[in-house]
Amino acid sequence: MDERTRHLLEAPPAPLLIRLATPNAVAFLIQASVSMAEVWFVGRLGITALAGIALVFPLLMLTQMMAGGAPQLGIVGAAISAVAVSALTSVIMLWRLTGDSQSVRLRWSACRFSAELFRDLFRVFAPASLSPLLTVATILSLTTIVAGFGPAALAGYGIGSRIEFLLVPLVFGLGSAMTSLVGVASGAKDHGRAERIGWIGAGMAAAMAGSVGLLLALFPSAWIPAFTDDAEAQAVAVSYMRTVGPFFALQGVGLSLYFASQGAGAMLWPVAATIMRILVAVGGALLLAHGFGWGLSGVFVAAAGAMALYGIIIAWAVKLGAWRR
Repeated sequence: MDERTRHLLEAPPAPLLIRLATPNAVAFLIQASVSMAEVWFVGRLGITALAGIALVFPLLMLTQMMAGGAPQLGIVGAAISAVAVSALTSVIMLWRLTGDSQSVRLRWSACRFSAELFRDLFRVFAPASLSPLLTVATILSLTTIVAGFGPAALAGYGIGSRIEFLLVPLVFGLGSAMTSLVGVASGAKDHGRAERIGWIGAGMAAAMAGSVGLLLALFPSAWIPAFTDDAEAQAVAVSYMRTVGPFFALQGVGLSLYFASQGAGAMLWPVAATIMRILVAVGGALLLAHGFGWGLSGVFVAAAGAMALYGIIIAWAVKLGAWRR
């Protein structure tokens, strides 16, 4: 066993997770800051522009998540900016990975199709891609329901839901490290260590996502007015954050353990939890908003309940030994 593998198997889990996750978390935090700055710029164009970007943003996040596991242009400028920055980032990363300084170097001569390697990649990619696909489907479905309440409601919901979307890449920095460490421990049949890493990582994700949710829910007036001065849109954004924000901790638990479950090769319950989330979120939103007459509040309560259920199901499955089978 080489020294690097031994270190991954024997080093204390918490410091190891922090060391591996920090670079990714910092990168995604910068990405999140850029994304929120984009909302600020678009907010200067009015609630119609905010409502429009609320419809398109889930699809943009889908392309980013699937890949990650000028004056006078108006709202078009935000789209051009996103495409240009992504293209430039890809070129820089590719140049870096083909350089001589990397311990694992990409060689152009190895750029050819391999059915065996494709199957290995697809075995991990297929279940991993379900999470962003179904997450985006959930947000798109709720966005469609909210759109029925008017542009101001859609604009306010777009501000709040973008925060939820940004939790995914933020937790991804920690989750990618958990996938590797849990995979190494599971491969070595050390299931106890794999589970310790999972629970430690889930606790970190809960603290990180939960603190963001609570701060934004407790002090909405400190940040929402920066994106729009429309009173109705502000009220919707405040309502969303106060209802859903406290449950961001459970969302962080579910997301982090979803990533870790890939390393353990146990994706049945994470996928089931993701499917259950969209069913509860959309079905509950329709029932509460229209069946019981709760309006937008019903949509937000359903979203919060589905988020909580998602985290609880995955955590309970790990607790019952899903990674040991």
